[in-house]
Amino acid sequence: MMERPNLNPIQQKQNFFSALTLGMLLEHQMRQDPHFYLFSPDETTSNKLHQVYQTNARAWAMPVKPWDLPESPDGRIVEMLSENVLFATMVGHLMNGESAMMTSYEAFFNIITSQLIQHIKFLQQSDDVKWRPKIPAVNLLSTSTCWRQDHNGFTHQAPALISTLLSLPSSKVNCLFPVDDMAAVAAFSHMITSKNVVNLTTFNKTEEPRWLTEGHAKRQLQNGGIITFDFVSHPRPDIIFTSAGDIATRETLYAIKILREDLPEAKIRFINIGALSYKAIGTTSHPLSQADFDQHFTTDKLILANFHGYPDALANILAEYADKKRLRVHGFTDRGTTTTPFEMLSMNQASRYHLAMDVANQYNRTDLLIKYRDILRQNQAHAHKFGTDLSLITDFHI
Repeated sequence: MMERPNLNPIQQKQNFFSALTLGMLLEHQMRQDPHFYLFSPDETTSNKLHQVYQTNARAWAMPVKPWDLPESPDGRIVEMLSENVLFATMVGHLMNGESAMMTSYEAFFNIITSQLIQHIKFLQQSDDVKWRPKIPAVNLLSTSTCWRQDHNGFTHQAPALISTLLSLPSSKVNCLFPVDDMAAVAAFSHMITSKNVVNLTTFNKTEEPRWLTEGHAKRQLQNGGIITFDFVSHPRPDIIFTSAGDIATRETLYAIKILREDLPEAKIRFINIGALSYKAIGTTSHPLSQADFDQHFTTDKLILANFHGYPDALANILAEYADKKRLRVHGFTDRGTTTTPFEMLSMNQASRYHLAMDVANQYNRTDLLIKYRDILRQNQAHAHKFGTDLSLITDFHI
């Protein structure tokens, strides 16, 4: 039986940083494992992983200036503005049987795509060589994502690596989407114990609500990568909402709140997806079965999804479980610019109001469609004039 948390974590009235949590976990790993390395293209601090400097230094052979971060010739935080060199160096370290992780802005992890594909091919071939021992996983921490590039703009908005990895016919790739800081703890545990796989973990460095307990988050990865949020779910739903990604999940839950107020007759269930692999929800070691999918997603109800990356990547996986006619998937559609957080969602039709409009359409509620479109127009005008979103958007809470 899948885990179904009947809790409303928003009652904690506090948000948390997944990135800061991962920074603390990296620091702990550095302390515990003297051979553990972190590779980063000069973005460790920018990505809010700076806690790692509390226990180790940046690898550095030049004179140290007073304003520098901790630096040492034997430092195990390797920073260089070349993803290609960092990845190649990390793989050499992994081949020696020692663990490591690499972090980067999401858009620039695409730089190592060819190297990743070659490494995955190597892992597939090594399965046939009985004398070769398994090696620690390639663990990629992908942050500063497409949804929160408020000052860098379109050049920094590209979740393409997710689509590439999920398209490879391989049992060697996991794409993890921790929904909050507790899920980030579970993702880190999965990554650090994995062998002979590639783990791409995507999270934002923004403050986000905590939705899960640590136990729920751990069991989510072990139970097919999904978890139903009972506190916003009807036991006999007419519509299934699902999402993968922290910001995508928050926006989906906000859509559900809007619909509860404006369209109370809509019976909705919400399911969070924490991991995807080739043609499957869940990890390669714990994929979601068809029976469990049917239990949670039903066998005939409309499925409305909101995805961190390109919609087709998730739509193709959902189509392995359900008729395509049941599916409507939102996500990043390569519409980007330097703008406000909500306008990025709105431009890509991944906002709470775009999701709510899907349901309003199902119930032929033209009045709600007009209402939601008017709010979207108002926020667009406000964002263009003042560079901020309306308080109606920013002060929204469950």
